[in-house]
Amino acid sequence: MKEKVLILVAGLFAANLSLLSAQEPVATESEYDKAYERRIQQEYLYGVYIPKDLSDAIVQLNKLTERESLQKFRLADEEEAVRKLHFSLGRWIIHNWGFYGGSRLSLALKGMGLHHPDDMARLIIRSLHRSLNKKPIEVKAQIEAFQSVREAERQKRLESAEVIYLKKQGVNADSVEAGKQRK
Repeated sequence: MKEKVLILVAGLFAANLSLLSAQEPVATESEYDKAYERRIQQEYLYGVYIPKDLSDAIVQLNKLTERESLQKFRLADEEEAVRKLHFSLGRWIIHNWGFYGGSRLSLALKGMGLHHPDDMARLIIRSLHRSLNKKPIEVKAQIEAFQSVREAERQKRLESAEVIYLKKQGVNADSVEAGKQRK
């Protein structure tokens, strides 16, 4: 399964690489905003169809992937399938469906509460697996799980961060450290 999906991903990636290299990077925040606004309204980016939502993404992956590969994917353990395909199919999804630069699909997923491209790709892969196995997709529960993991990571970073400079009057690093110790 992985080999056929990788062949599909490699072929699609190579076909799009020449199109992407012709694009000039934006120089200002204003140019980025204009490009983003244009991208989120496009049905196609660089010749690749962009699904409009999660359901359409599942339909498109069903169309793009060979039946034999889908069958192997369906029979695999869900966690293992999502983990193994994240750096192949997941990268293809993120790159070709415009999750970093913005697309109508990334906008739809952001509207559902996902903001990280990796989480968006994992949601699509896991949802495809559940769809193939005729299991409830449980989009809300999946999104809550992603949000919980991201929040835990954020809290861990905050707890390990060192205060370098505080500008507010009447606050100094010693009082911040005392506050940390009380927690």
